[in-house]
Amino acid sequence: MKIAPIYDPTQRRPSPKPVQVDLRKAFIIGICCWVVALIVSIVVFSTAHSEMSRQSMFICSYGVLIGFALLVWEHFHRRDYRRLGAD
Repeated sequence: MKIAPIYDPTQRRPSPKPVQVDLRKAFIIGICCWVVALIVSIVVFSTAHSEMSRQSMFICSYGVLIGFALLVWEHFHRRDYRRLGAD
């Protein structure tokens, strides 16, 4: 590890450019994972009726809701983050 860039910032390597990504794919994959977990927790709750499976149903449903909220956010901010990756 070289210590020179700490003392002399001109010796630092240039920062890498941001990569252009499609956040919709990431958010949709995350929502699908939460939906699968929600289905599993509903099945477990319907067979066991335990408090832990009831809590997991709420956690998974909040994960799905947050995922949809992020999709809405992505829709309104798509131009901003794609402009950063286009440079």
